[in-house]
Amino acid sequence: MTAGSVPSHGNSPAAWIAVTIMLVAVAIGTFAFWFDIAWLVWASLGLLVVGGIVGIVLARLGYGVNGDKYQPKAHS
Repeated sequence: MTAGSVPSHGNSPAAWIAVTIMLVAVAIGTFAFWFDIAWLVWASLGLLVVGGIVGIVLARLGYGVNGDKYQPKAHS
């Protein structure tokens, strides 16, 4: 069984949006840490937390794997 065929493996709009927000937060935080911009490091940490919250909220609104608004695509 591959990762794409496992139900609830996170292949949903809620998961994709949350992970995208978190990746942007980590990239900004890395840049800020490298250039010693302390306030931006903390802001990126806040954005990282927001990404997790957005994922949870979207999943509860039905955009998660088992949500009523999620339509899985057939895999070949």
